[in-house]
Amino acid sequence: MESSSGGNAIVIGGGYIGMECAASLVISRINVTMVFPEEHCMARLFTPKIASFYEEFYKSKGVKFVKGTILSSFDIDSDGKVTAVNLRDGSSLPADMVVVGIGIRPNTSLFEGQLTLEKGGIKVNGNMQSSNNSVYAVGDVATFPVKVFGESRRLEHVDSARKSARHAVTAIMERHQVDEFDYLPFFYSRVFTLSWQFYGDNVGDVVHFGDFSGGTFGAYWVKKGQLVGSFLEGGTKEEYEAIAKATKLKPEVEDLAELERQGLRFAVTVSQEPPPSSPPPRDIISSGIVLERPIYAFHATAGVVVAASIAAFAYWYGRKRRRW
Repeated sequence: MESSSGGNAIVIGGGYIGMECAASLVISRINVTMVFPEEHCMARLFTPKIASFYEEFYKSKGVKFVKGTILSSFDIDSDGKVTAVNLRDGSSLPADMVVVGIGIRPNTSLFEGQLTLEKGGIKVNGNMQSSNNSVYAVGDVATFPVKVFGESRRLEHVDSARKSARHAVTAIMERHQVDEFDYLPFFYSRVFTLSWQFYGDNVGDVVHFGDFSGGTFGAYWVKKGQLVGSFLEGGTKEEYEAIAKATKLKPEVEDLAELERQGLRFAVTVSQEPPPSSPPPRDIISSGIVLERPIYAFHATAGVVVAASIAAFAYWYGRKRRRW
């Protein structure tokens, strides 16, 4: 990067890696052009409206975008250095350096026929344990049960990698004391002066909220009447915690227009609500009468008094019969 300062960097790919690399390069005073085939950046996560905000922000920092095409070939000089990037649409971009961030596929071929594979990864249980109980898998290569979705997923993000690894180690060291991995999918990025966090799943109907002119804004995803995903840019620590908790709770959403009107306040309100109280345990006695616990001191005292009265009456009645 130091040797290319003032030069041209071409970033191939408009996903997470591409966006983070582009931000870092332009901060280092390198001219950056991003190239990707999708209609907007971060197409796997961002809605067009969210993507538009970030693209405009990146443009204000000097980043250029070339969309709808892909890398075709490189021009290389006699020293083996890339001098240009040729695109499928026929255009050519001068380059002093190239970053290719187009995603990966886990290489699971080594484990075929030895471990159970699922959804492009190694299938593991809630303790990150594969079909061979002496083999554990974590991170991008692991397909694990995601309780909030009710199905197994393979997730690609540093947070998942760190937490699944930590859980696997705990499961190995404390096998009989650890609960199954209960992970809420979480993605985040911090570039320039921006900071966003996403929790859950981006499926179903999307509802945007907030100030897209540069303030705090976000989006909810609602599927089958339940909140399943939340995105927030520019929030406080407490607000990020609120959208995480709300997404985990999967509250019902009856009116999308009302959800848009409430915006971030919806997640904050849901996160502050006390959990629903479960009914008190019940005792069933032989007579079929159902008694609710707890039995308060008043009831206990009354029982003692009644028992004492019965005992006294029995004693008096017994003595009276003997006199007869």
